[in-house]
Amino acid sequence: MSNGEGVSSLWKNEDWWAVWVGFAIVIVAVASALMNLGIKAPKLHRWVLHPLDAFYPDAQAEVEDWPADANIPPALKGKFGYTRKAKYHDGQRKTSEMITWKTRYPMDANSHRQVLAGLCVSRDNKDATKRLYERSRAGSPNYQALVILLLALGVPFALAIRGMGEEAGRFLFGFAVVFALAVLAYFISAHATIKAYGLPYALWALVLGLLISNTIGTPKWLLGGAKTELFIKTGLVLLGAEIIFGKIVVLGSRGLLVAWLVTPCVVIFMYFFGTRILKMTSKTLVIIIAAATSVCGVSAAIATAAAAKAKKEELTLAVGMTLIFTVLMMIAMPPIIKAIGMDEQVGGAWMGGTIDATGAVVAAGALLGDNAEVIAAVVKMIQNVLIGVVAFCVAVAWVTRVDKDPDAPRPSAMEIWYRFPKFIVGFVLASVVFSFVLIPAFGEGEVGLKAVENDVLGAITKTCRGWLFCIAFVAIGLESNFRQLASQLAGGKPIVLYVVGQSFNLILTVAAAYLAFGGILFEQVF
Repeated sequence: MSNGEGVSSLWKNEDWWAVWVGFAIVIVAVASALMNLGIKAPKLHRWVLHPLDAFYPDAQAEVEDWPADANIPPALKGKFGYTRKAKYHDGQRKTSEMITWKTRYPMDANSHRQVLAGLCVSRDNKDATKRLYERSRAGSPNYQALVILLLALGVPFALAIRGMGEEAGRFLFGFAVVFALAVLAYFISAHATIKAYGLPYALWALVLGLLISNTIGTPKWLLGGAKTELFIKTGLVLLGAEIIFGKIVVLGSRGLLVAWLVTPCVVIFMYFFGTRILKMTSKTLVIIIAAATSVCGVSAAIATAAAAKAKKEELTLAVGMTLIFTVLMMIAMPPIIKAIGMDEQVGGAWMGGTIDATGAVVAAGALLGDNAEVIAAVVKMIQNVLIGVVAFCVAVAWVTRVDKDPDAPRPSAMEIWYRFPKFIVGFVLASVVFSFVLIPAFGEGEVGLKAVENDVLGAITKTCRGWLFCIAFVAIGLESNFRQLASQLAGGKPIVLYVVGQSFNLILTVAAAYLAFGGILFEQVF
């Protein structure tokens, strides 16, 4: 699609529409928080089949001495264990209680705690045990809220489609089905067992789309609602709101050393390895894989693909490889780090700098420990800032060198602007507004930060970003065909590029993580 020139590009350009829709969602979220409207985007909680014995027939009781106000049905108490622990904080004794489900299945020990939501029960709330247990098995979505979300996203996108000169009605009809497939993907990923093994919604969304496109084939009317780039670009604008500069400053130069020093080295290494050693003909495919590997997976791939004018097949291939390896690394890295005795803080920084998706980084960090989760998340946030930087550099390089016509005059600065992904402007602006305007408006310091995280990000924008990404992955699958993807593999060179590049990334990042968080250049954070 043409970038468009002049004022008309503001309503004819897909990138600008991503900014307008993204900020419309932000405005609704902020207004809801300020006016105490209580608007929340719908979520699907983890669930298990009922009766519980369907997956855990060998469940055993750990402790029978339950408190009188535990609010667990008597028939279910035998399936759980109850323990009381005393902790000391600031010289005072704090008592906490733990509800566990003991089983001899492979998920027992620590991982079974990922199966049931909210296992740590506060004694300040006597109904917490019952409520959290009910949530753990409740998989029924709020259909009314989902219909509202469908309309809340579908109508603005239909206006965008109309503004870009396409049929809005055709889009809405296809979008409703794409949205339904996204709900199914989320529902599958929310199952307790699947969630415990770390198989994310993005994977299931892509699988559902691929099943349709590679079996019965994707109908044209359904493709009309599969606007992949519009969905992800809008999601990236919302992602910018989550890049809070206050959090980045917490780890300061430590995080910058891991995220900003390693990332450009990996991008340059992979580009030269792909074009000079592997001699891959598509430089665009090489740079997309390099950006996805070194920065943050799908988000960076979309931004880079827009800057380099990539083909959809190239983007799909890069996204597919990224998702597969992200799941593998998320599952494998925490136990490997524990097995080799690596410091938790170093391990968190290592995962934050190498696992491609932000959600996967947080999940892997949580499996390693609380400190690892914090460091991994902040390192990834710092790395996410480079999405705009990488997209800009690619736009400049492609205009001035890669795609330059040797007989054409030297490209102007405006040519670079036309190539630059405009949604990155929204990404950066959202980060600046949230960091320096909204947080101070909601309160001073930590008070404002928590208020924005809970009432704005947690209630609406972050959840909507997840839905947009899920919808986009369904669309990617619907637009993809294995035969087309096979032609892009070119003898397996893209896979070799990814594996070699990610190996280089792992080595370089662990070295930087030791320097930054291992007590060598700086004192340890925790």
